[in-house]
Amino acid sequence: MPPVIRHLGDSGLLVELGTGIDPAVNQRVQQLQQRLQRENIDGLVETVPAYCSLLVVYDPLKAAPEALKRRITGLCRFEAAVQSDEQAVRDIPVVYGGEDGPDLTSVADYHGLSVEEVVRLHSGRVYRVYMIGFTPGYPYMGKLPEALNTPRRETPRTHIPKGSVAIAQRQTGIYPVVSPGGWQIIGRTPVSLFDTRRDTPSLLAMGDRVRFLPVRPEEAAKWTG
Repeated sequence: MPPVIRHLGDSGLLVELGTGIDPAVNQRVQQLQQRLQRENIDGLVETVPAYCSLLVVYDPLKAAPEALKRRITGLCRFEAAVQSDEQAVRDIPVVYGGEDGPDLTSVADYHGLSVEEVVRLHSGRVYRVYMIGFTPGYPYMGKLPEALNTPRRETPRTHIPKGSVAIAQRQTGIYPVVSPGGWQIIGRTPVSLFDTRRDTPSLLAMGDRVRFLPVRPEEAAKWTG
């Protein structure tokens, strides 16, 4: 589909490249962001990618919005999505259930599954990182198996521990810092998702591939990130 470009205030353009949670659409968002960064456009301030759109923030004193829209449209010629099966997969260790995953049992009950089946389904596939948002370093990943399609909690928690692994609808994510949140918490990872002391603070980035590795509590201390 051709891009739909909408004005957001006097310094933003929202470029919509599709709908839903679709790896091909998300890859086009990633390609457009990379192309805009290479173009070195005068007045371009920032680009913020999401599942199927890209927010382009510009300085209206340096860039004319209509000219910028034409420039963006010209960059929206995409090659077919490239399969990424050979891309490296990052294993994220997870202690499932118990105090680390207080919603695991209720998720299992909701679907009529055993706790072991939920863990097997959640850890049994490779996920794409679709975007980083909500808090610094928070990865939105998908898709979950349909068998784990679970609504958010009716009442969000005000305090979710750092490293909590959660699910909501067909998405899964990891809370990099202590924060409120409404997703179902099924485990926790000892890996640090966001650290300002690293050259690249966020451990994960859009387009990365992630697999969850079930570990016992006594094994978790061996992992760092």
